Amino acid sequence: MSETVLSPDIDLVEKERLTPLYHVVLLDDDEHTYDYVIEMLQKLFCCSLEQAYHHAVEVDTTGRTIVITCELPEAEFARDQIHGYGPDWRMPRSKGSMSAILEPAGHTADKR
Repeated sequence: MSETVLSPDIDLVEKERLTPLYHVVLLDDDEHTYDYVIEMLQKLFCCSLEQAYHHAVEVDTTGRTIVITCELPEAEFARDQIHGYGPDWRMPRSKGSMSAILEPAGHTADKR
């Protein structure tokens, strides 16, 4: 009787295909400046100035922007980093960090 053995590479590809991904979605508010968003995204997610600016414009115009897509533990960590970043010192009315939520990315996740 012959036995089929899968190589570790095939198992890894299958695991990656089946592992659910999550979007970390930054939500807009009126208590943070573009400079804050750009600074935060550059520091927390190593975004380039151009990428961070794009996210700042998107969150301002649409109310949300997907800053990263990853597995759940990393997504929770990223969300918590956003929540812990603190207020925008440029705006006296800024009392705390921006908000972010997690959303399932589905099968056609856009990895950013």
